[in-house]
Amino acid sequence: MSRPATPIIIIPARLGATRLPDKPLADIHGTPMIAHVWRRAMEAAVGPVIVACGEQAIADAVRQAGGEAMLTRPDHPSGSDRIFEAVETLDPEGRHDAVINLQGDWPTVAPDVIRAVLSPLAEAAVDIGTAAAAISDPAERSDPNVVKAAVDFAGRRIARALYFSRAPVPWDGGDATRPLYHHIGVYAFRRQALRRFVALPPSPLEKRERLEQLRALEAGMRIDVALVDTIPFGVDTPDGLARARALLAPAPR
Repeated sequence: MSRPATPIIIIPARLGATRLPDKPLADIHGTPMIAHVWRRAMEAAVGPVIVACGEQAIADAVRQAGGEAMLTRPDHPSGSDRIFEAVETLDPEGRHDAVINLQGDWPTVAPDVIRAVLSPLAEAAVDIGTAAAAISDPAERSDPNVVKAAVDFAGRRIARALYFSRAPVPWDGGDATRPLYHHIGVYAFRRQALRRFVALPPSPLEKRERLEQLRALEAGMRIDVALVDTIPFGVDTPDGLARARALLAPAPR
């Protein structure tokens, strides 16, 4: 195996968020949030982009914006399960050799972050590629809402993930100059790795940390991490939506 030649980006989306109801349809300057994410994915220019929807209203919004969408079962437990249904339905022959799982609540994600997660798959032994950025805000080091990747880049831009945690790992010994890395939850799965992953039951560490990627590590799958410079801003609350609107405000004429 080598770097995938025919990847596809699939954005899972559903309306079930409790802190921000109907989140994918939230208006950001006249465009629903899910359409902003679709545009960022298109700008990455790595392959076709599909929004895998749990509800018809999301599909309608994506198509109105010019994108491609398909309906999936509304009751999937995770985005990984949703993208697996989508790719198996769209491409049963396996023409697409990798699937990028991009979260639908990142309207400001940089296209180069999306492209970066494919880079680890140039190494044949890697099952899943993902990304991380160095933590610069001291408050993030101990924030359990910021997932950390335990990885030693040692001057490289790609390195193997040893663990992921909500705790500050690896331990910094009280030295805040030692780097910690903010994990960015976008994944590039080799096609066979995605098939294997969704067939696995939730693992003990996954359930303890509430981090799905630990299921792969516990099963012996290899995840490598690309070091990037920017952290996508995720929208989960009304305050977050207001911030996204400010970030994406049209430039004054």
